[in-house]
Amino acid sequence: MRIGIVCYPTIGGSGVVATELAHGLACRGYEVHLISSEPPVRFTACLPNLHFHQVVPPDYPVFRYRPYESALAGRLLRLAERRLDLIHVHYAIPHAVSAYLAQQALLSQQKFIPFLTTLHGTDTTLVSQDPDLYPVVELTLRASSEVTAVSEALSRETQRRFRLSVFPTVIPNFVDTIKFSPERRDETLRAAYAAPDEILIVHASNFRPIKRTALLLHILDDLISIGLPARLLMIGDGPERAQSEHLAHELQLGDRVYFIGSYQEIAPLLAIGDVFLMTSAYESFGLAALEAMACGVPVVAPAVGGLIELVTPESGELYPPENLTAARRAILQVIQNLDIYRKGAQERAKAFDVARIIPLYERLYERVVHRVG
Repeated sequence: MRIGIVCYPTIGGSGVVATELAHGLACRGYEVHLISSEPPVRFTACLPNLHFHQVVPPDYPVFRYRPYESALAGRLLRLAERRLDLIHVHYAIPHAVSAYLAQQALLSQQKFIPFLTTLHGTDTTLVSQDPDLYPVVELTLRASSEVTAVSEALSRETQRRFRLSVFPTVIPNFVDTIKFSPERRDETLRAAYAAPDEILIVHASNFRPIKRTALLLHILDDLISIGLPARLLMIGDGPERAQSEHLAHELQLGDRVYFIGSYQEIAPLLAIGDVFLMTSAYESFGLAALEAMACGVPVVAPAVGGLIELVTPESGELYPPENLTAARRAILQVIQNLDIYRKGAQERAKAFDVARIIPLYERLYERVVHRVG
């Protein structure tokens, strides 16, 4: 089977999952074409049947914005004419729109290629609030041969907003429990960030407003004020980073917080943590949390969206959103029973191992292709 996978290249769950899925499918013998505006952050071209296609829209003076959607549609059309059996897009805007355009162009040639849309969260929870974008997203979701969501919460929310004929199929995000494991813990690396008697809290995200990164710093300040020797490792980059760095300075946390930017090889950084902390207003799944759990790092996170499905009482603690007192109590609870939570986190992550989840996509592809044939 020949599969085209479209994704964003930047750090974030959708791009990471799409890239890892492309690699996993190629390892299973599929011919996979990964399509994006630039090489995704975790892409490695090491397999002969895994191909990357960079879409670079033309830069004409008349265009205020480069027409990426149209260029992507054209690239998908050319690939589909010769080399694809189906297209799998990650994130509805603009990828599903481009796939729909390519599909319609092929129909004029008496050809049909199905496309699947995987939703990752804000492509429906936020985009759907825009009155101009809503009907376009609705059209492409209804035109998709299959729609999948990364959690039950996102599937329900999508159905509520778009009233599809059936609920999106839930296929959760996944993790390679060989790449992400407690064995990646490097004590020398940990010593660079925290002393043996200190608690190292880790956070990783794309620093968007929905991540509420400022709350992480207030929680750290609260922990320090009660005498807990804690440090915070902030992994990632994004629009809220500068504001968070400024707040850390205002709270006089400069020597307790490390802003280290984005890293492709994130597993060793996650593995040195004692607690993975989140403060998001919403998470459709929480891929970074899953990767931390696979490294044996328990999660403390708000009880929102897909995190409620991911984090079990054995693998971490959930707290009411924006309740910083409850977040502090949750961290202290985990620290007091750290060995138990570590084992529980690693065990929970096994339920989302790549070897369990990719076959769900394989069966979905087979069903779609069989339906077309």
